[in-house]
Amino acid sequence: MKLHDNPAYHEKNIRNVQKVADFLDIKYHILDLGDRFDEAVFTPFIETYKAGLTPNPCVLCNRTIKLGALLDFTKDKGFDYLATGHYARIKNGFICEAVDKSKDQSYFLSNVRKKALENVLFPLGEKLKSEVKEIAAKIPVLKSIAEQKESTEICFVENSYLDILKEHTNIDLPGDVVDIHGNIIGKHRGYMHYTIGQRKGFTLKVAHQPHYVLNIDAEKNQIVVGLRDALDVETFEANDLNMFIEDKTFEAFVKIRYRSPKTPCKVEISDGKAKITLYRKVQGLAPGQAAVFYDDEKVLGSGWII
Repeated sequence: MKLHDNPAYHEKNIRNVQKVADFLDIKYHILDLGDRFDEAVFTPFIETYKAGLTPNPCVLCNRTIKLGALLDFTKDKGFDYLATGHYARIKNGFICEAVDKSKDQSYFLSNVRKKALENVLFPLGEKLKSEVKEIAAKIPVLKSIAEQKESTEICFVENSYLDILKEHTNIDLPGDVVDIHGNIIGKHRGYMHYTIGQRKGFTLKVAHQPHYVLNIDAEKNQIVVGLRDALDVETFEANDLNMFIEDKTFEAFVKIRYRSPKTPCKVEISDGKAKITLYRKVQGLAPGQAAVFYDDEKVLGSGWII
């Protein structure tokens, strides 16, 4: 799939694909999904940052592109299944965590349409990545691919997301740092440089203890900061839900970021929104990220933190 405009990136990948296709004596197709990707993933990435939120493009991409447009292509060609390299498992119509917990991608797959899972296979879900690389290294045509460095989490970000943003908008908009009461206590270099929980990159007039970003107000070009305890969250809401179960009230575990631990909670769904009450406080809750509900290893559904 060609998703973005980076010729060198595509050339390297197409060489690998061609090598493997020749070895297996199968045909390969190159799908140019650039316009669809731009509309469904890239533009929302930019707009979300401009709104002072923290986007998650991989979650959108899995729903609309990989297990969306690519799956549609698979069906149009008359194939029964699309097999991908995601580290996850499908059991009884549910996405479940991979055996390799350090590479598990169930969080990023939580927004995929339930119907899509009927025609998808995740062959790597039962294996450790180290095992997969070991197997690949023993197959001559795959050896150089197996030795490639790990791909980044966001395919179109080479170094920093800020490099992408500054091509599309002015990210350097100095503004005020305020406390929770709205008092101006310092200066920042532009609200898009910050995320919830960050403790560096802004200046304060007087501060005897470390201060952390608590909130970002894009309209006022302000960041709100406070002491670490002020990051504690016990309840929050999520919308645009994608549920794999019918229950409107249930207990589960929730992940608020890809690398965050699962936290026990109660979920109450009403009018298309979920209210999540945590049984253990969390910090660093960032609007714009996905909240994913689990029953042990099984994904029950997800929503976008508001």
